[in-house]
Amino acid sequence: MNLNQIHNVYFIGIGGIGMSALARYFKAIGKNVSGYDKTETELTKELQQLGIAIHFEDRIDLIPTDYYVENTLVIITPAVPIHHSEWNYFLERDFEVKKRAEVLGIITKDTFCFAVAGTHGKTTTSSILGHILYESGVDVTAFVGGIVENYNSNLIGNGKTVTVVEADEFDRSFLHLYPNIACVTSMDADHLDIYGDSASIEASFVEFADKVTDKSKLFITKDLPIEGVTCAVNEDANFTAFNIRIVNSQYVFDVRTPSETIVNIEFGLPGKHNLMNALMALAMAKTFGLPNEDIASALHSFKGIKRRFSYQIKTEKLVYIDDYAHHPTEINAVHQAVRELYPGQKVLAIFQPHLFSRTKDFADDFAQSLAAFDEVILLDIYPARELPMEGITSQWLLNKIDNRNKKLVSKQELIPSILQSEAKVIVTIGAGDIGELVSFIKKALNETI
Repeated sequence: MNLNQIHNVYFIGIGGIGMSALARYFKAIGKNVSGYDKTETELTKELQQLGIAIHFEDRIDLIPTDYYVENTLVIITPAVPIHHSEWNYFLERDFEVKKRAEVLGIITKDTFCFAVAGTHGKTTTSSILGHILYESGVDVTAFVGGIVENYNSNLIGNGKTVTVVEADEFDRSFLHLYPNIACVTSMDADHLDIYGDSASIEASFVEFADKVTDKSKLFITKDLPIEGVTCAVNEDANFTAFNIRIVNSQYVFDVRTPSETIVNIEFGLPGKHNLMNALMALAMAKTFGLPNEDIASALHSFKGIKRRFSYQIKTEKLVYIDDYAHHPTEINAVHQAVRELYPGQKVLAIFQPHLFSRTKDFADDFAQSLAAFDEVILLDIYPARELPMEGITSQWLLNKIDNRNKKLVSKQELIPSILQSEAKVIVTIGAGDIGELVSFIKKALNETI
């Protein structure tokens, strides 16, 4: 497929975080872009401000009339139901219809491609790497699965020679990519509704890793069962972060590489998991040939990603943090960071489970992760692409949590329940629509300070 011959790009599910980055990209390179999504969000509003026409009803008559088979690419999200009338309209007329991952594969095939894989850490690592490359003057476009605070966007740069992409394991999407340098941050079990078991997930990651033939260009966390350059925090590895201190609420650390030691790197994102993400990005950037001082400067100036340990309120009296964590490992990482930064403080965690299948598969692990907080509030499960499963509810999960200060509330009851708490540190966690509630929670809390 030749993208140069494409004049129009139509998105079904344009408001998703990954889809919207592609929409921004095609708009930036001069294509006509429009699309459909089920609901209006902040992301869709931002796209409309860029001049992208979006509608929110599944209606064929709202598809632009000048989008023809020979000059139009249609991109769909995996969440689109098979009976969607617009999707079927394009299929029946033999339009070029591609998944997001396939399109990323086409875009990146003719570029120098950095691919960031892993069940956790993809978005942060790819954002840091994209920022390092952009700040170092590289002709780069980074497609990111989150809104990067430095750019207020999920697209960094508009370069044509270098790309950074999240290599998403969902639906084996990352096998469409052509990476020149890649990393695998983690291989925990996830998406068991797609894969069936952890062995299948592992096999998929091995297949992805095999796409990088030069193993000196493949970076892995220590102990992963694949061949590559190892990275670790406070452990022996090819790239090691050590001598870690907290100075003025941010990390200062040294890095030992195969050839030298880089000292006094400053990095503002909290949590040991973010140190690993920064180390991975540093290792890839250094292998690409960027100078140490450029890498260190970019790490220092990186502000983070919305909904990734994102401070909403940060005062002496009260701290409110919002995070996208939707897997037990990610919740553990949030807990570790909070305890490290706010030792001895009472912490309230508000969690919205994401998917019935994920809740079922990891219920005991979720219960253990959440029990570590001082107080827990659960919202109902966010179904996303799934139908309910018998017996799998937030009440069922709540019963498993070994914590006396726990309760299940509706969205309407949430803010009054939060205001009743005496916790000085409040964390909202989850990948569903809990993010839409953050501004309201923030407003209510600010009125109490």
